[in-house]
Amino acid sequence: MTEPTRYVAALALTVPLLGCPPEPQPEPDPDPETELPGSYTFDSRFDDGSGVSYSGQTFRHVLIDDMKSHVGGLTDRLDAGWFPQDGEVVAELDFYFQFDGATSGSLEHGADTTPAPLQVTYDDIASGKDLVGKVAGNDETGQHADWSTDFVGWDADGVTSPESLVRLWFEQIEDQSIAWSAGDYPLGPDGQPVADVYVTADGQDLRQLLQKFLVMSIAFSQGADDYMDDDLASKGLLSQNSVPDQDGKPYTTLEHAWDEGFGYFGASRTYIDWTDDEVADLGHLDADGDAAIDLLSEVCWGASVNAAKRDRGGVVASSFRQDAWEGFLAGRHLIAGADDLDADQLAELQGHRDQAIGAWEAAIAATVVHYINDVLGDMGAFDTADYSFEDHAKHWSEMKGFALGLQFNPRSPLSDAQFAELHSYLGTAPALPGDADAADYAQGLLDARALLGSAYGFDAANLGDDGGAGGW
Repeated sequence: MTEPTRYVAALALTVPLLGCPPEPQPEPDPDPETELPGSYTFDSRFDDGSGVSYSGQTFRHVLIDDMKSHVGGLTDRLDAGWFPQDGEVVAELDFYFQFDGATSGSLEHGADTTPAPLQVTYDDIASGKDLVGKVAGNDETGQHADWSTDFVGWDADGVTSPESLVRLWFEQIEDQSIAWSAGDYPLGPDGQPVADVYVTADGQDLRQLLQKFLVMSIAFSQGADDYMDDDLASKGLLSQNSVPDQDGKPYTTLEHAWDEGFGYFGASRTYIDWTDDEVADLGHLDADGDAAIDLLSEVCWGASVNAAKRDRGGVVASSFRQDAWEGFLAGRHLIAGADDLDADQLAELQGHRDQAIGAWEAAIAATVVHYINDVLGDMGAFDTADYSFEDHAKHWSEMKGFALGLQFNPRSPLSDAQFAELHSYLGTAPALPGDADAADYAQGLLDARALLGSAYGFDAANLGDDGGAGGW
């Protein structure tokens, strides 16, 4: 990856008069045109205050998390006597997917922090946003593939696009909920009912599949293939950088596009000052000490958390978090100090983009390796007291949901052929205890892991052994 360029203003040398002690020299003020800031903080060139804005991206992170929590609460509602009608569960999930700010913006969101969030309602975060409009394939322009025909990785009737896959899972969750309310429960390999309504008898955890795939098909797709892409004039990195984006806006179109990419990565404004444990285990910090958590600046969302988890979990040290941060920060710094970019500046910005998106994708690929290892461990526990069907379904679904999103980066190190090969190994459901092809499926997981290791240049020590131990 291209390392971000750092310029540091040289200190002028002073020569003391012979026989006289040198006078202390004052420290120079940081030069805003040369030194990188310590946080993702950039003043507006048009107005007093900040020129950074990505509230819509944070809003979508919150919606995805709230949908996941809603699915997680279905079992308790059903067990308490709820009898959903046809269309009712799908409508509840569509509340988040097709969010209507005009009718629901004043409702409280579900983000839970300590101390409590500064923003209480959805409208406090942003307005006029939803999820469905930003799923890969649903933007009018700018995507590198036609996702109505080129979407790969889930072979099922009716699945022709990313949105259709989301809606298939909505329908499956509803079907299982209605059946559950009538006492018809999916059964695990041991013949006992599954613990939660969103787990299928085939070993799919629909809650995990839905959340991970939305993170990838919205946040990663939009970051890599839209806001930080360079394939269309006046869009992404080719946007204008000399006048306000719209009347009264405190940022240029290019500044805003870059910020939106950063917002989808999900890092806090002071991300690099946090420890891996603070990012991975806590996810929010009251950085300014105002006894509230600003969801727009003091929370780590999505991929930024996975980067920290993989950095702290490898046998050989990785730097996904550092590399992504430096790419995002150096790129935004370049943009803030320029007008419309010349060819050299654009080339430098593309290098920073490649570093940021490359680290983002590599952290996700390493996370797929992590869950491959978890699934191998689950399979190694078949026919023992240590085996948990629910854990197996969860790990497989997290693996698959993330892996489906690796097709959304036009500059991915994983070729189209390699992507298709990867999903030929992963399939659309795990191998379960008693399956005749379980050993072949486990070998396929090892092949998938080796493919990812080669494509992304991972150290072999981080891939783990044949049983899934010892790596990420």
